[in-house]
Amino acid sequence: MRVRSDSITVILSQVISRDPSALYRAAARNNAEWCAAVCQTHGIAGLVGDMAWTSAGRTPSYYPDAVTLHPDTTTSDVLSRIDAVSPGCSVKDSFATLDLGPVGFDVLFDAEWICRPAGVLVPQSPGLRAEQVPTTGHLRDWQIAWCGVSDPPDIFRPGLLDDPLVRIVAVQDGDGLIGGGVLNSAAGVIGVTNVFFAGNVDPVAVWSCLLTVAADHSPGVPIIGYDRQDDLGPALQVGFRVLGPLRVWLAVS
Repeated sequence: MRVRSDSITVILSQVISRDPSALYRAAARNNAEWCAAVCQTHGIAGLVGDMAWTSAGRTPSYYPDAVTLHPDTTTSDVLSRIDAVSPGCSVKDSFATLDLGPVGFDVLFDAEWICRPAGVLVPQSPGLRAEQVPTTGHLRDWQIAWCGVSDPPDIFRPGLLDDPLVRIVAVQDGDGLIGGGVLNSAAGVIGVTNVFFAGNVDPVAVWSCLLTVAADHSPGVPIIGYDRQDDLGPALQVGFRVLGPLRVWLAVS
């Protein structure tokens, strides 16, 4: 599933940038590929189709068992390929078009896809530096900062450091790690996810650092992500715009 060349990505990016509906679908597929990358490091092989990416086995904490890839995806397209019975099942409804309430799910949260067009000037963040997490030890430090506890859940495994399409980015000042995020190259876009801020750091500054890394490594490629409505402010300040809604469903125990 996770195969692409830089030249293909640039061509896809040029097509997607001219078609908002294609960009919406690319956001969903990019996120599905990120979920697949995380699952692969746990030995979980998902299945991708025209309508959804799904995992028959339970996925890691905070990661869905299905991600819809088309607004016409149906309930049966999803539920026929996942374990919706055992505790913890969740579905990322990428276009907020499903109604899973009648089949035993509640809405966990609603959010908005966001996109930043390629070529937009990135605001600078003097005094901060961003670098790709290089080692397993650094990855553990990053996870502790991301989660905010000394014993974070087992989600981001060292295999992600070897994935050529993934960049786990740490943002630092003179005192150490103050934020970070993940960049994932897939479906003709760069996905930014798991963005976090430590202490009293300016969220806009962390976003700017992540965008700089993305632009340096993949110039000319749109950047997508998602966030809840109340948390959109910093992303909008650095040039993102809202693409459309998504919804995450959780099976009722």
